[in-house]
Amino acid sequence: MHLVVLGTGIVGTCAAAWLQRDGHRITFVSPVPPGEACSFGNAGSLSPSACLPVGMPGMWKQVPGWLRDPEGPLAIRPAYLPTVLPWLMRFLRHSTREEVVRIATAMRGLLAPIFDSYGPLLERAGATQLVRRTGCLYVYGSSQSAARWRWGMDLRRSLDVELRDVGEEELAQLEPDLRGRFRFGILAPDNGSTLDPEALVKALHRQCLADGAQMVPGEATGFERRGDTVTAVRLASGQTLPCDGVVIAAGAWSRQLTAQLGTRVPLETQRGYHVTVQSNNLQLRHTVFASEYNLMVNPMAMGLRLAGSVEFAGLKPPPNYGRADVLLAKGREMFPHLDSSRIKRWMGHRPCLPDSLPVIGRAPRIANAWLAFGHGHVGMCAGASTGRELAHLVAGRPTQVDLRPFAPDRF
Repeated sequence: MHLVVLGTGIVGTCAAAWLQRDGHRITFVSPVPPGEACSFGNAGSLSPSACLPVGMPGMWKQVPGWLRDPEGPLAIRPAYLPTVLPWLMRFLRHSTREEVVRIATAMRGLLAPIFDSYGPLLERAGATQLVRRTGCLYVYGSSQSAARWRWGMDLRRSLDVELRDVGEEELAQLEPDLRGRFRFGILAPDNGSTLDPEALVKALHRQCLADGAQMVPGEATGFERRGDTVTAVRLASGQTLPCDGVVIAAGAWSRQLTAQLGTRVPLETQRGYHVTVQSNNLQLRHTVFASEYNLMVNPMAMGLRLAGSVEFAGLKPPPNYGRADVLLAKGREMFPHLDSSRIKRWMGHRPCLPDSLPVIGRAPRIANAWLAFGHGHVGMCAGASTGRELAHLVAGRPTQVDLRPFAPDRF
C-alpha cells in the first residue's frame, strides 16, 4: 500500500520505518523538517519505568499552589483558562488510585519493549551510537522525603519495573556531582536515553528516504474520501496526494485532522520548555530525575538538558521563556558548581490527552486511516513501540501490546 504519514516527529518516523519493513510505500507530509518540532526538545529519556501518568492521586490539592507560584511546575495563561478548564477537570478525574493503576498498567505494556522496538530501526539506520543504556536515577534529599513518592514507586515495582534503593555513599559514588544536595536515590537500571533526540529522528527519517520514502513539505488540511475510505490527502498548497491509506501522527496538530474523519479527541497541548546548558562542566553518567524539583536532567551531546515545565496557552501564543529560566534556576540550585555561561532555551508543544494515554488505533468508521498521537511526556520513550504496533494493525496481525486502553474511540 501507499501510505501517507502526517508528521515527521519520533512517532510518525518510527511508524513509517516499521511500515516500510512490511513493504509499504511511504510519503511523509510535514510543514517542518524531521525531528524539529516537539521531538527536538525531548528530555531524551528512554525509560521503561516511565509508566506513571502525569495526574497522580492527591495532585488536585497541589494545583492551586502551583498556579500561584511563578516558579511552580504548572502555569496557565489567564486568557486560556476558560478553554482548558474542562480538559483539566477530565484530567483530574483520571488521577484516582484506581485510574492510575489502570493507566500505568497500560503504559507499562507499551514502554517495556522500548529497546526491542528501537533496535532494528537504529541498526538499519546506523544510529545505535545515539542510544545508551546507563540507567536513570530518581534522587531525593533524604529517604524520608522519598516516602512522599513511595506509592508510585511501589506501583512501578508491582508492574515488574526493576528499581533499587541507593544510599547516600553509593549515590555519591555513582554521581559525584550529586554529593551534598541529595542523600537518597532509586536506580532504574533498565532505563536509557538518547544523546541527541533530533539526530535520532533525522537518522531514522534519512533511512526511510533511502528505503524509498518520499518527503512532501507542507501542511495537510484535509482528506478526500469515498465512503469510509480515504482516497487522498489535501495540502494547503492546493496539491492532493492520492493514497491507499493515511497515518495521522502530527502531534499537537492531530486533533483538527482527526475531527475531519469524524472522530473528536480531547487533545491538548502542554507547552514544554527546556534549557540546554552548552557550557556544561558536570560529569553525569545517568539521566537524573529530581522529584522535589520536578526536573529531568540529561547529559547530551550538545550539553546538559534541563526539562520539566508545563504551560497551558494553546498553539498560537509566543513562548514565555521565563518558564525556561525557572528550569535553569532549579538546575543551579541542584548543582551550585554548574557552569551555565552558555545556554539555549526552547519551547515546544507536547500533545496530551486527559488520561495520559496516547491514541493508537484505526480511526473509527474509516477503513484505511490510523491514528498515533498524544504521547505527552513519553513520545521518545514510546515512539518505536507505537510504530511497531501500528504496523501490526495495518497488516491485520495480532498486536504484541494490548492496545485496547489506547483506542481512539474511548472518549
